[in-house]
Amino acid sequence: MSFVGIGYDVHRLIEGRKLILGGIEIPHERGLEGHSDADVLSHAIADALLGAVGEKDIGHHFPNTDPLIKGIDSQEILRRVQAILTARQMAIVNIDCSLIAEAPKVSPHLQAMKRRLSETLQIPSQRIGVKATTNEGLGFIGRGEGIAAMAVASLQHIESRFPAESAGRLV
Repeated sequence: MSFVGIGYDVHRLIEGRKLILGGIEIPHERGLEGHSDADVLSHAIADALLGAVGEKDIGHHFPNTDPLIKGIDSQEILRRVQAILTARQMAIVNIDCSLIAEAPKVSPHLQAMKRRLSETLQIPSQRIGVKATTNEGLGFIGRGEGIAAMAVASLQHIESRFPAESAGRLV
């Protein structure tokens, strides 16, 4: 049995912050505003993974009112989400995501993002799709005021994924 979740995140670009996307620091004069490192790509992925198992969103699990997680690395958020999946005996089949930004140009960094996300989530990079597009100059993203990301995640129950291993066991 497969489970699918979708995720979306958006953050405003501001002066004085590093720009982190997919766990990679991207050279840019502005970064994303947020309680964590504001990595919109990792946040969209986290929401997609949580949604696939019927969990509440990352705002519930990692509230921006919690001073203990101020500035948290979004790769740590993904590791904690992965722990939730593991506890539910769920395995990631694949992830597909898109970044929407006018600037900076992120396509030169897509492979590095895939590698970093692969390391964090402990799945092969071939099962992670990361794409980038612009908003064609339209809206707040088109004006360069922010960056958004969308993600879809497919999960499978570990027992379903490896039926030979569960044969003969009562479930």
